[in-house]
Amino acid sequence: MVLTSVAMWVGVPFGWLWLGSQVQAETDSLGLALLAMALGVTASIFALVRLLRWLELQHLHARERRGLETYGGVALEAIMAISAGLALVSFTIWFFLFSGSSPVPLNLGY
Repeated sequence: MVLTSVAMWVGVPFGWLWLGSQVQAETDSLGLALLAMALGVTASIFALVRLLRWLELQHLHARERRGLETYGGVALEAIMAISAGLALVSFTIWFFLFSGSSPVPLNLGY
């Protein structure tokens, strides 16, 4: 579940950005590249959510077979909440410290 959630927050966006850039380079069409990325991200997220749900059910069945109490989807919820928080913090750090972007447009005479 952890690897799938990391793939959803990191792999899908970067992968479809790269594929979109390839589409734009081949067709010289930004619109077609954006359409390909939007459809691809949507399909990828849908598939990964289905996979996460299946993994959660397997986890619940394994706990039941071992005689442990099941708490519903607590494991998946925790993994998704933590991975989303880490993705948000990582993006914020990258945006403000490494991307070269400024939240306020500054004209310092450069």
